[in-house]
Amino acid sequence: MTKLIGNWKPSLGGSKVILHKEEKYSALALLPYISSYRFESIIAVLAIFTSAATMLVLPFATRLMIDNGFAAADSDAISKYFILMIFVGTVLAISSAVRFYVINWLGERIIADIRGDVFKHLTKLGAAYFDQTHSGEVMSRLTADTTQIKSAVSTAISQALRSIIMVIGALTMMFVTSVKLALLVVLVIPIVIISLIICGRLVRRFSRSAQDKLAAASAFAAENLSSIRTMQAFNAETTIASHYDTALKSAFCAARSRLRSRATLTALALFILTTSTVAILWLGSTMVVAGILTGGQLSQFVLYSLFAGGAVSQLSDIWGEVQQAIGSSERLAELLAAEPSIKEPSEPISMPLLRSSELGRVSFHNVSFVYPGNSSAFSLKEISFGVAPGQKIAFVGPSGSGKSSIFNLMLRFYDPSCGRIEIDGIDITKVPTLQLRSRMALVPQDIAIFDATVRENILYGCTNCSQNDVERAARVAKSHEFIMSLAGGYNTKLGESGVILSGGQRQRLAIARAVLRNPNILLLDEATSALDAECEGEIQDALEEAMRGRTTIIITHRLATARKADHIIVLNSGQIVSQGTHDKLTCEAGLYQRFTELQSSDITDD
Repeated sequence: MTKLIGNWKPSLGGSKVILHKEEKYSALALLPYISSYRFESIIAVLAIFTSAATMLVLPFATRLMIDNGFAAADSDAISKYFILMIFVGTVLAISSAVRFYVINWLGERIIADIRGDVFKHLTKLGAAYFDQTHSGEVMSRLTADTTQIKSAVSTAISQALRSIIMVIGALTMMFVTSVKLALLVVLVIPIVIISLIICGRLVRRFSRSAQDKLAAASAFAAENLSSIRTMQAFNAETTIASHYDTALKSAFCAARSRLRSRATLTALALFILTTSTVAILWLGSTMVVAGILTGGQLSQFVLYSLFAGGAVSQLSDIWGEVQQAIGSSERLAELLAAEPSIKEPSEPISMPLLRSSELGRVSFHNVSFVYPGNSSAFSLKEISFGVAPGQKIAFVGPSGSGKSSIFNLMLRFYDPSCGRIEIDGIDITKVPTLQLRSRMALVPQDIAIFDATVRENILYGCTNCSQNDVERAARVAKSHEFIMSLAGGYNTKLGESGVILSGGQRQRLAIARAVLRNPNILLLDEATSALDAECEGEIQDALEEAMRGRTTIIITHRLATARKADHIIVLNSGQIVSQGTHDKLTCEAGLYQRFTELQSSDITDD
């Protein structure tokens, strides 16, 4: 095992597991989120325009003060211009405050909407998507990428719009002041823009690469931290930490390339702007000496050129940030473009609403199934069987024989490759998925217990049930007594994955959760596989109560569970090799007989 861990390497490709990665996705897919808040967006634009316009008034006021106040030695005029500048400063302060609040409100609101929609979309994608996509990669897109977009919406976009207004306004006033000097400034702008485009493309590409590799590192960390006991039991801490360092170094290298591009962009822009400003001052000074410009006009022009230069410099920095956000937007757009593998029926058929002992008939007709991404191996091969309402049927067979695929198909986590599945005579592909699953309840082998109260865990998916309903389900599952022994009873927080519960207690909570749904069909997947004999007996009692009056399909390798079924189907390599009652199958030479002999031998040895 140590050798296996030592040779294992994390996948640093990150998003390579995403379906259809080769396709291109546009960040424009996220624009509707901004357009949903038109009023707030208009207020933000007006505030940005006002703050930029008031800034553009300051150089003009400075020119008037120099030419008409200082030059004329008029103290009244000087006071008047200072009062004007105080008024301009007040308007600037108010508009900037409004801009800050509204823009940041938009950023928070839009990202909350995006995260909500992405999460809802993820819950509908189905098992096939998550079979091929690492959950850590998805979480990175849901958190890190949305944070990058929020930064762009709340800061970069508003600053970019303000800078554009400043550049246009400053250029206009520079042409009004001196066409000759303004033309010098205009010659510089195309050089800056070309630099922005070239470096911006590099930033965008490196940004996406960095986000992908960071997602791979996050996924690797989450996977191993969730298995911390296994890691420590096999002394794999150093090896895993080394692999994580490798993943982080890969992400750092991509981030470093992005930073180099942004640094180059900033340095180039500042160099061009600094040299152009010096040239303007040089030429402008000669024009003042020649009497072509006044001192106030040169001051006004220099201030406007500094405003324009500062705005262009800020645009160069913002452009890099926007390119990063576009990379993140494309990753989110790719996620939102992923289509559920399970299609809802175009003309749905409703199933009976009421719980009834006459409902729950299950029929498989020549069903074959291959898991996505594993087309060479059939999980099920042309199997057919029927389950009558209220009947208990058990599936037994070796690992990989296709038992779990039965449940996966019934719950429409996947659709059959061929064949048909019917419940109460209705093809399940014709039934809305939510309605179909509401008629069934699953007690899985790997119990999901959430960091919530006992009551909330039992209520999972059945939020309209009362406390009495919860307690009734708990009593059926033989769990009421142990729940009441907990410090807070039904309001006890169970911690992550139910760490305060034993295996048997977790199992009984899962049974209570299933009973609360009051299903016509109960699906039990190795419900007692990991329990000791004493605990298994308690769970068997709870299951007997839960199965009463319901169609029950059981996946098991336990003889004690299988023999209580009305009918047993033996699977091997995806095919039905024998079926019948326990007594019938034990008398026939075959897989089930060997199965019973092995378990009997184990019991004797014990």
